[in-house]
Amino acid sequence: MILAANFKTNHTRKSTRHYLERLSNFLFETSCEHDIFLFPPPLALDFFDDIGGVCVGTQNAYPAPSGAFTGEAGSEQLEELAIQTILIGHSERRGILGESQAFCAEKFRYYASLGYTIFYCIGESLEVRRAGIEATIRHNLSQLEGIDLSYPKLIIAYEPIWAIGTGVSASLEQIQETHAALKAHLSCPLLYGGSVNLSNIAEILALPEVDGALIGSASLKVEDFCQMIQKI
Repeated sequence: MILAANFKTNHTRKSTRHYLERLSNFLFETSCEHDIFLFPPPLALDFFDDIGGVCVGTQNAYPAPSGAFTGEAGSEQLEELAIQTILIGHSERRGILGESQAFCAEKFRYYASLGYTIFYCIGESLEVRRAGIEATIRHNLSQLEGIDLSYPKLIIAYEPIWAIGTGVSASLEQIQETHAALKAHLSCPLLYGGSVNLSNIAEILALPEVDGALIGSASLKVEDFCQMIQKI
């Protein structure tokens, strides 16, 4: 099972290290065999090589080693921190920051060429969801255009936009139906994200079509994230 915490624009370098230390100790004490990932904000990234059991990734990076890309980090900066995992295609970057499908695919190709583990996000709006399951699947598959689905280090996270940060998760029936339809086109792990929390994570991860979860605000407290891991 794969569990990933996305801090978004929360936590500092100091609080992230404190979080990682406590999480690492918990994983060691419980002999956790699940794959645990953490995505802090860019300015909270550091060289965390001394902390075991958790893979730290970046929420974003430009598809270049370096260059004239003001405000962006490239693979040269990530290499210094031993970062080899990246989140691509999150709906907040697509919607708020205007990242197109072509740009998401460009990022994918670049970081795949470097051998990164890639968490690639897809998801639909409430308007698309209300149009039915066929429209929902068609929309989500369109967000995979230009993505090599056979890439061995690809992990896809299905996150319905209408459920992200709203406190309203998709129903178990919706998750099961959507994951089953998507898995007909995929061979890589498929995670669910969208208001996953302590009260619903056990039921969601019990669905055979779900290979893990990408968790946002509910993961900001290390005690809560540890409790979620225990519920698997």
